[in-house]
Amino acid sequence: MKKVLFFIPFIALVILGSFFYFNLDRHDDQMPSALLGKSVPSFTLVNLKTNDIITQKDLPQGPYLINVWGTWCPACAQEHEYLMELSAKGINIIGIDYKDEMKPALDWLAERGNPYSKVIFDEMGRLGVDLGVTGAPETFVVNSKGVIVQRHQGVVNEAVWQSLKSYMNE
Repeated sequence: MKKVLFFIPFIALVILGSFFYFNLDRHDDQMPSALLGKSVPSFTLVNLKTNDIITQKDLPQGPYLINVWGTWCPACAQEHEYLMELSAKGINIIGIDYKDEMKPALDWLAERGNPYSKVIFDEMGRLGVDLGVTGAPETFVVNSKGVIVQRHQGVVNEAVWQSLKSYMNE
């Protein structure tokens, strides 16, 4: 009986180890968004560049991207150059400066360029919470009807853009 008790922790460790091993390779890092198929949530915030009040009614009518970023985010710096390329190609991008400070954000855009047609200053992160943002960068695709049709967590690059751009026409 003592020999059986000796092997119980070993058996438990093997079972637990197997569970972790077989689930480590899963790509569940993309959480589904509760907003897919819904409009951009209502908000009243400030335009970073002009200090004017901006609401969801001020968002574009055609398809566009919403990119959540911050100066504190290394991955946002990594994707910024590619967002500049998309903007130069005519892709409309709305920026949400998420949980940031105004002066560093303005300096960051002045130094690196501004790919955004509008930059919403979400200092407290309320709009981010309403969008279900888990961190920056995150990008949402909004179709011509104003409906969120896709969400991407992480850096936007050429490969990601190839998968996102088809949603722009939905």
